[in-house]
Amino acid sequence: MGLEIISGVERRRRWSLADKLRIVAEADEPGAKVAEVACRHEISRSILWTWRKQARAGRLAMFDPPGFLPVLIEAASVMDAPITASNAPPAASVQADAPPPLDQRMITITLANGTRLESSAALSLPALSCIIGALR
Repeated sequence: MGLEIISGVERRRRWSLADKLRIVAEADEPGAKVAEVACRHEISRSILWTWRKQARAGRLAMFDPPGFLPVLIEAASVMDAPITASNAPPAASVQADAPPPLDQRMITITLANGTRLESSAALSLPALSCIIGALR
């Protein structure tokens, strides 16, 4: 009958996203060796390879927290045109205060970097948030 003695500390560390990104950036520097970086931070090479793969796929990235953005509301060009007798709609068919149906309304979003996004106003808020996040 034998006795087995396990030396060393067994532990499971939790790495913050910032730490993971810092270590991945260190491993991606020119001339860096993944094995050396992993050894320096006392992690396995496979963990570091996984983090690098996740970072390249965009699954390991820091995103700015959602916040308020300045909004400028502009009237649509159709509404800017003066109504004359030749282009006025029949009074009985259109109410003066009735907005167009939701599926016919368009919104234009211009991000700070100049990217413009034009979409139907019927687009859901989660879908719009996802698209804006991808464009940042």
